[in-house]
Formats: sequence, C-alpha cells, structure tokens
Amino acid sequence: MNTPDGQARTAALAIAASAETVPAAIVPYASAGSLLIIGEEGPALAAAAECQQQEIISTTVLVMERGLTTIKQHRQGGLTVLSADVTELTGYLGMFRMRLAAADTDAVLDEITRGRQVFDIVIDLTTPALIGSELPPPGYFAPGADAAVLQQALEEVPALVGEFEKPQFFNYNASICVHGRSGMTACTRCIAACPTDAIGSLGNSIEVDSGLCQGAGSCATACPTGAISYSYPRLSDSLNRLRAMLTTYRDKGGADPVVLFHDGEAGRDAVMDVAAQLPEYILPVELEELGSIGMDSWLSALAYGAAAVVLLGTPGAPASVIREIRAQLEVAHALLGGIGHDASVLSYTDLQDAHLVDSISKIPKIRHKQPAAFAGLDEKRTVIRLAVEHLFEQADSPTRPLVTLPTGAPFGEVLLDQARCTLCMACVSQCPASALSAGDESPQLGFTEANCVQCGLCCRTCPEDAIAISPRYLYDFTTRNSRRVLYEEEPFACIVCGKPFATRSIIENISKKMQAHAMFQGAALQRIKMCEDCRVNDIYGDADSEAHIKIDPSANGQPS
Repeated sequence: MNTPDGQARTAALAIAASAETVPAAIVPYASAGSLLIIGEEGPALAAAAECQQQEIISTTVLVMERGLTTIKQHRQGGLTVLSADVTELTGYLGMFRMRLAAADTDAVLDEITRGRQVFDIVIDLTTPALIGSELPPPGYFAPGADAAVLQQALEEVPALVGEFEKPQFFNYNASICVHGRSGMTACTRCIAACPTDAIGSLGNSIEVDSGLCQGAGSCATACPTGAISYSYPRLSDSLNRLRAMLTTYRDKGGADPVVLFHDGEAGRDAVMDVAAQLPEYILPVELEELGSIGMDSWLSALAYGAAAVVLLGTPGAPASVIREIRAQLEVAHALLGGIGHDASVLSYTDLQDAHLVDSISKIPKIRHKQPAAFAGLDEKRTVIRLAVEHLFEQADSPTRPLVTLPTGAPFGEVLLDQARCTLCMACVSQCPASALSAGDESPQLGFTEANCVQCGLCCRTCPEDAIAISPRYLYDFTTRNSRRVLYEEEPFACIVCGKPFATRSIIENISKKMQAHAMFQGAALQRIKMCEDCRVNDIYGDADSEAHIKIDPSANGQPS
C-alpha cells in the first residue's frame, strides 16, 4: 500500500465507509414457532419427529392428497396430522396462510392455530413447491428431495422463533408510476423483475408486499421513472458516497480508478478471496444486492471520475435480477457508444478467483478531463441526464447528436401517422409523463421528448392506431426538452354560429361513420357539425328541426 494508488485507495475506502446513510423504515416479523410441514406422509412425519425435539416449536403435519375435498385429521405421536389438498400457500415468516380444497377449512385451521389462521414457518416437501418464487419468502423452506438441504432447514427452524426486523428496502411514488391509466396496463417492468413476487398490480398503480420484499433491488433498476426506488441506501446517499470516494482517491494522488460493485454476501467473499491480487486502483464498493443500483449509479460513477465500472455477479443470484442488469447494461452501452466511448468500460462479470483479476486488468479505461461534481439526487432520470451530459461534454469527439436505444429503453420519441391522426387528444389525456400535450389555442399535438418514458400508453389509447414509440436518446439538452409539434389542423367551425369546436378530421371521420346509420339522417347528421350549444338549440328550439338550421356563411360546411 506504499504506492500512490494504494495510499489513495486506503483513504478513499475510509471516506466511503464513513459516509452517512439515512435510515429506512423498519419491517417487523413475529414468529411464535408454529411450524407447518407439507408433503407425503413418510417424509413429512420423519421431518416432524426431528422438530419435536425442539420444545419451542409447535408442529403440524399436512399430508398432501390431491383432489381431496374434505379434511382428515388425527393425532400421531403427539402431532396434529391433517390430510388435505392445498390449493394455495402464501405469506412469509409469521404470516403463512393456506387455502384448502375443503369447505370446513376455516373451522379446522381455527382449532389448530387457536384462531390465528396462520402458521409462522413452513417446510414444503411437495414437488413442485407450492411457492415458486426465485427467492423464497423468509421462513419458507422447499428442499425438495435434497436430504442435505432439508437437514439444514431443520437446523435453522429453531432460530426463527421470536421478533425480527429488516429495513423497508423500497419507496414507492404512485404519482409518477406509469403502470396503467383508465384500466389499461402499460409498464410492468418492476413486476417482471422482482424475484420474490412481492409486486402486484392494483389497476393504475402497483402494490409491494414489504413482508415478501428482500431487497433484491431489480424493481428499482427496471423502473423507467423512479416511481419505485431503493431506500437503503437511497440513490442520493449512494451517489454522494461514490463522489466522495472518487474525489478522495484523485486528491490523494491515485490514477485511473476502477469501481468494482459487489453484493454483501457471496460477492464480498469473492473479493476477499482475491484481495491480495487486486490492482490497487480497484475500489470495491459493497452493496446490499447487486441489483439495487442501475445505470443511474453506473453512469454517475463514470462521470465522477471512475476510469471503468465492473459489476461482479455471483453464482446463485436470481436469474430475473441478472436479466434486468443485462438489459440495463444494453441501454447504458448504447448511451456510451453514442458518445464515442468503448462500451466495455462498463461491464458485468461472474468470473471468480484469478480470472476476475485478469478480466479487470484488461478492460479499457476512460481518460477524464474534469470529473463531474453534481450532488446526489433521488430523481433517477435527472441523475442519468446529468451523468450522460457530463460524459458527452467531456468526450473528445462525440460521434452523433442522438443514438438509437434497445427496445424497452426508458427514453425515446413518439412517431405519429398524420394521415390517421384526428387530434382527438385521447393520447394526451392518458400520457402519464406529460410528454404529449395539446395546443393552447388551436388543434395541435405537441411532444416533449425528455418526458417520454416509452410506456406505450399512447399507442394503446389511440383509437386510430396512429401512434408508435421508438427508443432513442437525444444528447442535446435544449432539443430534448423543447416541445415540438407533431401535427396540427385548422379548427372546424360550427355550421350555425361559426365557433371553432373540433378539428376537421374528427368531424369528417364521425360524419363518414354515421351517414349510413338510421339515427343519423337529415338534420341529425348535420348536428354532428354543430357546437354543443347549437346542437341543443337545434333539437329543442323548433318542432321542425330540419327547418330550424340556419347556416353561418363563414362556417365550414353546408347541410345536405
């Protein structure tokens, strides 16, 4: 550690370790030790016999019998033994509930659980397991036919009696969520990315079960708006720690730092195994979970002065988390490539031991002119913008004003088929990000690209199928934030009073569709071309409504 890089790393890591983190809310668990073992009779009873040696554990055995519509119950060796068909099992430590294919379920469970209707811990020996999430909930064990895994579960069960707590790993801001509008579903990225099945739909918004959430963080990485964010630590805390660490490393004489992100369990062990071999310009940064940070943090690390960023994956990481990390990397690589940087300055690896050291040693590095100094914020899209703009400004020769991004990227444009558009403004009313807007004085559809999150609600809403979305990123701030007109028309004036009230294409479309309808003949068809007031007056102002129509010479059309 006597080299400049080694001394700088020591100082930088000390600063990072001392950084303050705002505490998160607490999620409590309470377990009285009520254990439910589900499976075939022999293995379930054998497992229960071992648990009976633990006096603090109250054990119930449920022998699975598919198709059984009643509940059989008896006592055996001091155990309550049920035979039933479990149709659903949900919950987590202290709150497991099951649904049985029997009418008397509630009465039987009330008796067994003393009215609680829940079990605290579950050992599930069925195949396939009743809970199939990638990360099973706390208090749930599904060892299958693996005797060693079952034995480990039996040894862990006694420690799951008592009161426990964990941080609430997420914050949710429904006001910027683009999950849905008016019964139409748009973004489901967080739901797809969650390895614990903790996130569900509530129609226009989502719901997160804090008891199931285990802080994998891939929901926050996937969210295009920042509506769901990681709270322990918050994005702003993570960014400020990164900035302080990289600033200290540079001030202490270190050169070309490479930030190595890893999780706090297997990742920490992997780094410790090769710590003596790691080049001294490597700055390991421990996270709760690797999926808890996304391209907002990765790109910011590069902007703050990291020469490269490496994400260290580990065996056993949930596939959905790694899948989301790779999807985000595709977008980040495209953004970097558009600026002119080698995309591999930001990389993912699951190599271990000496292979990890070799891999990191060979990656290219960004040469910084002036690192960024922006403070950490809790606004995901703003942070990405600040990081990308800094990298763009510092690049020797940015290659293009915009870059096409992979499908699913949270930035892009709206494409409009003007021949189909009637300026009905249905898309404007449904756009959750205010990317689409109506004109103030005339029929006009405007678009502000910086606001667009590519959720696709506008496409689903448009009755004329006139809208498509296309992922891309405009590097120029002014262009990206300027409102541009996608389409406009002259207003259609009422044929009676001359007041503008719609667009010509809307009136022509409706008239064409209604002209063959029996209810829209003669005067009724002409009322489509009247404003609301004149339409009402024409219907009720004269017994002979056909004779009542008086055309304004300056109006758009003539009655037939």
